[in-house]
Amino acid sequence: MSGLPRPLRLAINGYGRIGRCFLRALYERGLADDLQVVVINEPANAESIAYLTRFDSTHGRFPAPVALEGETLIIDGRPIALTHATTPEGVDWRSLKIDLLVECSGQYSNRAGLARFLAAGCPRLLLSHPANSAADVDATVVYGLNHGRLTGDERLISNASCTTNAVVPVLDLLHRELGLEQVLLTTLHSVMNDQPLADGYHHDDLRRTRSAMQSMIPVSTGLARGVERLLPALAGRVLAKAIRVPTLNVSAIDLTVTLARDTTPAAVNDLLRQAAQGPWQGVLATSGDPHASIDFNHDPHSAIVDTSQTRAGGPRLINLFIWFDNEWGFSNRLLDTAVALAGAK
Repeated sequence: MSGLPRPLRLAINGYGRIGRCFLRALYERGLADDLQVVVINEPANAESIAYLTRFDSTHGRFPAPVALEGETLIIDGRPIALTHATTPEGVDWRSLKIDLLVECSGQYSNRAGLARFLAAGCPRLLLSHPANSAADVDATVVYGLNHGRLTGDERLISNASCTTNAVVPVLDLLHRELGLEQVLLTTLHSVMNDQPLADGYHHDDLRRTRSAMQSMIPVSTGLARGVERLLPALAGRVLAKAIRVPTLNVSAIDLTVTLARDTTPAAVNDLLRQAAQGPWQGVLATSGDPHASIDFNHDPHSAIVDTSQTRAGGPRLINLFIWFDNEWGFSNRLLDTAVALAGAK
């Protein structure tokens, strides 16, 4: 970051779970001097924005002083302007002279919608969610896999999803070393904001009308499509399911694969440990301890493979269990991608 001619000026659009975690990660990692958030656009009122920045039920108090002066959020002495627009055109992005907009509202997933931000003066967008299709963005990035291919010419970049970031490092390694014939993924995902606390009429998917905290709820998922977008060699080989579980944070993936070559659980675990200490360091980790999900709250890795749970149903049938903090791990990869964009051409 020291090679930048000036600090990069960032804006955050949508200040929910990921938007707030992104800002928190920036301060926890000491990057606030190089990546300066100068505006947050969020429809909520300024008092609520400041309060939910200071206090977080999942990740604790903000790691720097937070104050509010009118429509300006002051964090560690640095001002962040607050706007409350509900459309891309509602903010004069051009006058703010930003270098990158981190789009965390999740409301814009196709090129037509995203282009509205460009037309309103944003030079470049980084999405905290997958685009509808590969053609809707200039690049889809899973940090550690393909961030090095960024040229600096991209204007619309997706950071994929938390589950894609969690499973792609493992699948990429297994496919390179042992060959993947078939992949079955079952995500056990913590509750999200599109679920109600009590049964309510708010969603076309009738299962999502049920109380989030009283049931395990099967939901649709685009994970298979997301994996194949990043690892096209696996096209047609990936099947994915997802179940929402009544926990506040930290999710898991139960991964079963059939391989092209014989192996053992011990050999697979060794591969994963070596990758976690080598090319995937900081992104992938392993653990053999008897952990529960809460033990990975605020873990910055994209994925932590529980090596104590690796099983074999034969020499080519392997089952793995992957933990991931679906908020914090993903927000750290979003930040890593922003840093990579800053260093690109």
